[in-house]
Amino acid sequence: MSSNKSTNVALLTLISVFFFWGFVAASNDILIPVFKEKLNLEQWQSQMISFAFYVAYTVGSIIYFFASKASGGDILNRIGYRNGIAIGLIISALGTLLFYPAAESASFNLMITGLFVVGLGFSLQQTAANPLAIVMGDPKKGSQRLSLAGGINNMGTTIGPLIVSFAIFGSLSTTGVASVASVESVKTPYLILGAAFIIVAVIFKFSNIPNKIHAVTDDIKTGDIPVAAEKSSALKYPQLWMGMIAIFLYVGVEVATASNLPEFMQQYLKTPTDRIAPFVSLYWASLMIGRLTGSVGAFNIGDGFKKALRFIMPYVAFAFFLGVIKIANHDITPFYVYALVILVMIVGDYMSKGNPATQLLIFSLMGITALFVGMLTDGMVSVYAFISVGLFCSTLWPCIFTLAVAGLGKHTNEGSSFLIMMIMGGGVISLLQGVVSDYLLGIQWSYLVGVACFAYLAYYAWKVSGILKSQGIDYDATTSTGSGH
Repeated sequence: MSSNKSTNVALLTLISVFFFWGFVAASNDILIPVFKEKLNLEQWQSQMISFAFYVAYTVGSIIYFFASKASGGDILNRIGYRNGIAIGLIISALGTLLFYPAAESASFNLMITGLFVVGLGFSLQQTAANPLAIVMGDPKKGSQRLSLAGGINNMGTTIGPLIVSFAIFGSLSTTGVASVASVESVKTPYLILGAAFIIVAVIFKFSNIPNKIHAVTDDIKTGDIPVAAEKSSALKYPQLWMGMIAIFLYVGVEVATASNLPEFMQQYLKTPTDRIAPFVSLYWASLMIGRLTGSVGAFNIGDGFKKALRFIMPYVAFAFFLGVIKIANHDITPFYVYALVILVMIVGDYMSKGNPATQLLIFSLMGITALFVGMLTDGMVSVYAFISVGLFCSTLWPCIFTLAVAGLGKHTNEGSSFLIMMIMGGGVISLLQGVVSDYLLGIQWSYLVGVACFAYLAYYAWKVSGILKSQGIDYDATTSTGSGH
C-alpha cells in the first residue's frame, strides 16, 4: 500500500512539470498578436514566435542524440532521468531571464531567442518525462497516464494566456485595440515563471522519482505488450519513423490552429486584441477537457464508476475553465453552447474503447470535420469549430507516443528522443499556415493545412495497427480485458 502511495506521489511530482510546458506554449498565442501590432509584422513573421519555440525542441533533441553518441551511451541513463529534468528546468529558467532585456527594448529577436532557450530546456525535460510517465505503472495504461499528465499540462495552457494577457492589458482600459500595452509588461510573468522553474528543479532533485528505467523491457513484457524482434536501431521500427511524422504533423495542427486563431478573429469578427485571450484559453482548455477524460482509465476504479467519470470529467474540466474566465472578469455566457461540442468528443472517446489506434483514427476524422465546418461557416460558429480542434487533438499525443514506442525495448529512450525532436512541427506548420494565409488562400482557408495534417494522422492510425500486429502487439487484445479507457 505504501509502495503504491509512494508511486502515486512520484507520478504527481513528475507530471507537475507538464504544467509549465503548457503555460509557456499557450502564452505564445497572446504574444503573437501583440508583437504583430506593435512591430507591424506580417502574419508569417509573427509565427516566428511559435517557430523559434518549437524548433528548439528539435535542436535540443539533436544535441541530445549526438552528445549521447559521442559519450558512448544514452545521457539520461548516465546522469539519471530525475537529474535530467532538473537540468532542463534550469536551462529554461535561464531563457526566461532574456525576457527582461527583450521587453525593455521591445526586441523581437531577443524575445524569440529567450523562447528558444526555454524550449531547449523543455526538450530535455520531455525526453525524460514522457517515457517515465509510461513506465511508472502498468504499461498498458501508459497512454492514459500521459493523458493525465496532458490534463495538467492544459491547466497551464488554460491559465497561461489569461495571466499573460492580464500582465499586458490588465492595468489599462479594455476598449479596443488601442489598449495594447507596452511590451515591457511581458517581462514580469516570465521572470516569475523562471523563479518557479528553479524551485521545481530543486524539488525534483530531492524527489523519489526514478532516476533510471532499466526495467522498461521487463515492464512491457509483464504488461502483456511484448517487445518486438530486436533491431539494431530505433529508426528501423516502422511504427517509430512513421510516428515521428505523425508527431510532427499532430503538434503542427494543434499549435497552428491556435496561433492563427487571433488573426482569424481580428479579420472576420473584428475582435480587439485584448478580448481574444478567453477564446485562446478555451482552445487550450479543450485539450485539458479531452486529456482528463482520457486519463480516467489510469485509475484503479470499478468499470461502472469509470464510465460515469468519462462523462462527468470533461464537464468538471469545462467548469474549471468557466471559473478561471469568471475570475478574470470575462463574460462566460457566450461559452455555454460549447457544452454541446464537448458531447461529441465524449461520444468519440466511448467509441475508441481504450484502443490508442482507434482513438487516433476517430479523433483525426473529427478534427477534419471541425476544420471544414470552420472554413465553410462564419461568425462564432466558425470560431467554435476551430476551437473544437483542441478537443480532437487532446489525446493524440499519448496515442501516437504509445504506438510509436511500442515494442522498441532497449531502444525506447532513443525512440523517445526522436519523437521529441519532431515537436518542431508546431513551429513549421504554424509558419506554413501563415505563409498560406498571407500569399495564397487567406486566413480562413489556410486551415486546409490542418486538414492535410489530420489526413496523415488518420492514415497512420490505420497503418500502425497492422504493423504492430505483425510484431505480436495487439492493442485490441490488451484493451478488451476490462482495463480499458
